[in-house]
Amino acid sequence: MLPTARRRSFFGRPWSDYALFLILLGPNLVLLAVFTYRPLVENFQFSFYDWNLSSPTSTFIGLANYREWFSRDDTWTIVSNTVIFTVAAVVGSLVLGLILAMLLDRKLRGRNFVRSAVFAPFVISGAAIGIAFQFVFDPNFGLVQDLLQRVGLTSPDFYQDPNWALFMVTVTYLWKNLGYTFVIYLAALQGTRKELMEAAEIDRASKWTTFRKVLLPQLRPTTFFLSITVLLNSLQVFDIINVMTRGGPLGNGTTTMVFQVYEETFRNFRAGYGATVATIMFVILLIITLVQVRIMDRDDQR
Repeated sequence: MLPTARRRSFFGRPWSDYALFLILLGPNLVLLAVFTYRPLVENFQFSFYDWNLSSPTSTFIGLANYREWFSRDDTWTIVSNTVIFTVAAVVGSLVLGLILAMLLDRKLRGRNFVRSAVFAPFVISGAAIGIAFQFVFDPNFGLVQDLLQRVGLTSPDFYQDPNWALFMVTVTYLWKNLGYTFVIYLAALQGTRKELMEAAEIDRASKWTTFRKVLLPQLRPTTFFLSITVLLNSLQVFDIINVMTRGGPLGNGTTTMVFQVYEETFRNFRAGYGATVATIMFVILLIITLVQVRIMDRDDQR
């Protein structure tokens, strides 16, 4: 009976377990291969070609697209826009989301309504929010202009000054996506160990010490998860920028790398160059994610 049992198993497990594994995981693997990894490989291949999107033919040019990207004058402006927007989005979302979650985790009157109001913008289309916030930041009759005028200040020209334009789209994105970090942090707070908080209170630890030494360590896995997901989402923001500024003012005032992919591919019909920018973005994201995972693993081993 023993040889028969061995023939029917692999690494000590019956063949039925592997069959069930393939049945459950197989469709997902096929979808990932077709709709994620195949386009990724093809995008990398396109980056070595000079291809007009409307042309059925392309010309192999090797690393010419990469050399052009690193040597263009507007590259570092676009990279700096991407870095500023992403850092502000990640830090702002995490900090504000945690503050709101801690506030609305208490027993307050009407907190369920406020929770819904905070989360609601997250499910609204980014294009719709971009159109609405055009009126909020309008320097002539917008809400910001009206509030500043009441205290004797002049509204900045959000649509002509590149720095203020980048500030405008960043604030709009923060307002839209704040509900995501808020909900995740709220769920994490409700799963923390209350006895640790009570022990800190009995030991008469200050609120700041309790927050830093007791609460934050329990929220570290949640913060790590949010930092990766918010980073990935913020680097892919297109709709808000397209609706509010179209990458301007002054050419590239609010152009990020993902918006450059769109411009080069669908406006300038340079699909090969657009694929180059997308490939560079992928490499940067991969490195950042691996570094974050490494840091998180190191913290867990302490």
